[in-house]
Amino acid sequence: MTSTRRFEGKIAFITGAARGQGRAEAVRLASEGADIIAVDICKPLEYPAYPGATPDDLAVTVKEVEALGRRIVAREVDVRDFDALQQALSEGVAELGGLDVVVANAGVCTAATTWEHALEQWKETIDINLTGVFHTVKAAVPILLEQGRGGSIVMTSSVAGLRGLPFVAAYSASKHGVVGLCKTLANELGQHRIRVNTVHPAGVTTDMQPVEMQQMIADHAATLGPIFMNALPDEATDAEDIAGTVAWLPSDEARHITGAQIPVDLGTLIR
Repeated sequence: MTSTRRFEGKIAFITGAARGQGRAEAVRLASEGADIIAVDICKPLEYPAYPGATPDDLAVTVKEVEALGRRIVAREVDVRDFDALQQALSEGVAELGGLDVVVANAGVCTAATTWEHALEQWKETIDINLTGVFHTVKAAVPILLEQGRGGSIVMTSSVAGLRGLPFVAAYSASKHGVVGLCKTLANELGQHRIRVNTVHPAGVTTDMQPVEMQQMIADHAATLGPIFMNALPDEATDAEDIAGTVAWLPSDEARHITGAQIPVDLGTLIR
């Protein structure tokens, strides 16, 4: 764990924080001095083939942050529910004393050929991955503006937000949408010294793995396989690697970076 204390006295709000990238980001920011407001739905969703996060998962995040000597306010919240999300954030800000970093990380991924996406499958993905990010910034930005001390928003996109990744049309559309939202907000908020950036992982070793996609890739390996190939020899990235980039973007080391798309992709986008 890093010994750097770039976020001493700062408060970070993280969605999808019960496990995977969200937990890694909460722990990394806490290790650098931040107190954490953490939310996660903590229940199964309709379409993903992988299991959903649980209250026990969120409890582990709480335990790991507190073990670092930092405070954490954790709530079970669906990012699709704006009122509940806003309330959770308001309670966290009131308890911890402010807001400096927003990490819009909550997301879901399912696989199907585009024309075979069920209507509700499409809606669930867009509502969580794109509208959920909008809800997150809609709740957070007024707080940052009222404080008047700047801030940083980091949105989790994907390599699928920068290329037409096969078999994940809803996911890719939502992650492209996150990029557009980021760029617009970066223009709107720059004058207030609030920076907005996106992070673009490729495969990450978390529980968010649409197993049905592996067979689809195998079935089309001859024609579409190269799209999924990495330049580096590793098969996937660890959540902690993504957390390192997420922790760098709100730091003073990246103070002149906004509206940027930062790949952490093992070089797949240069293929």
